[in-house]
Amino acid sequence: MSVQITEAMVEQFSANVLMLSQQRGTRLKMCVRSESQKGKAAFYDRIGAVDPVKKVGRHSNTPQIDTPHSRRMVTLEDYEWADLIDQQDKIRIIQEPTSEYVMAAMWSMGRAMDDEVILAATGIARAGESGATSIAFPLAQYYAANDGTNSANMSVETLRGLKQKFDAADVMEEEERYLAVGSSQIYSLLGDNNLTSSDYNSVKALVDGKVDTFMGFKFIRTERLPTVLIGEGLDADFSDGSVAAGTSDTTGFRKCIAWAKSGLLLSIGEEMKARITERDDKSYAVQPYVSMSVGAVRMEEVRVAVALCNEG
Repeated sequence: MSVQITEAMVEQFSANVLMLSQQRGTRLKMCVRSESQKGKAAFYDRIGAVDPVKKVGRHSNTPQIDTPHSRRMVTLEDYEWADLIDQQDKIRIIQEPTSEYVMAAMWSMGRAMDDEVILAATGIARAGESGATSIAFPLAQYYAANDGTNSANMSVETLRGLKQKFDAADVMEEEERYLAVGSSQIYSLLGDNNLTSSDYNSVKALVDGKVDTFMGFKFIRTERLPTVLIGEGLDADFSDGSVAAGTSDTTGFRKCIAWAKSGLLLSIGEEMKARITERDDKSYAVQPYVSMSVGAVRMEEVRVAVALCNEG
């Protein structure tokens, strides 16, 4: 039984259970490619670009142009959660807490699912026939938010830089593009001096929740995005936004992830499952239990980009 259950005893002033502020489940699952998976590891094949050759004359030999194949590997991570509710505690509280326990657990599973996607976006991708090849996230896919001279938080110029990366790689414009940002980045846009009056109205609507798309990206707000760590060694040129290996002058900057939907894959071995059972070994306490198995991988480097935003 959770040691905090006494907070809900009858002696307290309110009989209502208040779910404290938190991200209520996943926000990214529907924004990435989703597949089901059987087994600890699964492989997803990819086909690369090919080029034709000019015909050299009449009745010339048919050319053979080998189509490039490659693959990415996903491994599953297992998650579980459980708690106990003593029979005596159920007598002493006004409201049956079991359903709220399960709800809180499933929300946490959704957040863990998002964490897997976020980690896969810039983490090591496993490639090759057996997944033995490690593919690091390329420095060319970073963009250091800037004002032309110094580092900056999210800005219109940064959005242009991210969009240019996708367009330059010929990522299909018809495919949904997403941008995961924190509240700091959304509000930073309002103070951008480069905003036109039309842009300002769009950003204001974004902040107010009236629209969720700006400059081709559908914004997903999440407070779970990581920051650049000291050991990552990411140096930035704040005149053009380029990022190179170095001593990490971007330490602490927020990693805001942009991606095309097919660029990130979430593989689900087992959807979230909840069970409520009686434990005879725990004085017949009720045990809510929730589990899931998921994994994620970056499918193509050019379909993911990261803006390094200075929140300071």
